[in-house]
This record gives sequence, structure tokens and C-alpha cells, in this order.
Amino acid sequence: MKKYIGIIIVVFTFSVNAQSNSELLKHYEAYYKQMKSQGDVQGVINALTHLNIIEPSQARRDTLAVLYMNGGQHIQALNTVGIEHDPSASDMAVEVKAVCLQALNQQELAIKEFEELFKRSPNALIAYELADLKIQINDLDGANANITYGLANSDNEIMRSFYEGQTPYQVPIKAAFLYLKGLVKYREAPNTNIDAAIAILDEALAVSPEFNLAKISKDALNAQRNTTKKED
Repeated sequence: MKKYIGIIIVVFTFSVNAQSNSELLKHYEAYYKQMKSQGDVQGVINALTHLNIIEPSQARRDTLAVLYMNGGQHIQALNTVGIEHDPSASDMAVEVKAVCLQALNQQELAIKEFEELFKRSPNALIAYELADLKIQINDLDGANANITYGLANSDNEIMRSFYEGQTPYQVPIKAAFLYLKGLVKYREAPNTNIDAAIAILDEALAVSPEFNLAKISKDALNAQRNTTKKED
């Protein structure tokens, strides 16, 4: 008799827990919808966190990571999807890793994730990020390969955003690749390639005359050239 009573208690407990989880799930699903309707990002994050605890899913985890990423909470985003490279991860998770690692100046780790994205869906915008990151770690051959791809696959409809000034702006991706090409040309031989680098930056400015970062770089190279001439 005691054996049957024990079985009944276990079944009853399981039933209560299942009902409790079901009620919590409905509560946080309603809470999630309400927070979305109010535009309350932190509320959405809280709701998704609870939902993922009650009923874990990759979609919820990835969405939560994107919300953290969009809010500039890069470490929290990486903690959500994991920092390790995972070729089987979803496109969304790989993009979160790439963007957040890049923001945290983890260039070599970010390159792995952007390479994974590029392998899955090659495009000029990903090629730009790869070239930029490779220049930062002085992989000039790798950067040139991405720049060559980018210039061959650029058009005036694809834009790249820049944020070095107080006001963000966009330029055609072709101009952005020419800017990187100029940087690589200079880095290949800083003492002899100043004129060649400036000529490439002029090509970028011909495509986008208001390209502020290209102007700044050109002015810096001109100043360096003038200083060198005075010393000679």
C-alpha cells in the first residue's frame, strides 16, 4: 500500500509542476508581448530570459543575444550564445559573435566568425569587415584578397556606415573598399608608397566626395609627405 501511495505522490507532484510551468509559460509569453508592444527592450530581455529558463530554445537564446548586442551589451550577448567558435551555430549566433568580438577588439576571434559568415553567404559587406580586421592585425595579403573580392562585387546601392565623427554617415561600399586599399598600399611600404596611397584615396573621394575618413587619411599622408620632404 505504501508503494502505491508513493507512486500517487510522485504523479501528483509531477502534475503540479507541469501545471505550474504551463502557467508560468503563459504568464511570460503575455508579459513578452506586452513589453514588445510598449517598446520596453529591458522588459523584453527579462521576459525572454524567463521563457528560456522555463522552455529553452535556440531561437529564444539567439534573439536574446541580438537584443543584448543591439544594446551595446557585447559581453552579455557573448555569454548568451557562447564565445567559442561553433560551425554548427545558427547564422544569427555567428553574426552576434562576430560583431561583439569585433566591438571588444578581439580581432582574430572576430575574423573566425566573419569568415564563417562569409563562407555561408559571401557578400561585399562581410568582405569589408574581414579586410578591415585583417589590416588591424597586419594580415595585408588576407586584406587584399577581401578587398579584391569587394571591389569586384560592389555597386552604388550597397552602402557602408561610418561613425568616426559626431554625425554618422554612409558611403558607397566601393569607396569604402578603395579607402582600405589605400591603407594597405601605405602599410606595405610606408616610406615609398605615400603617393600611391594618396592616389587610391583620391579614387575613393571621386566615388564619394564627402567621405570624411578618406579625407582625414589623405590629409595625414600629405602632412607626412611634406614633413619628409622638409627633412630631405
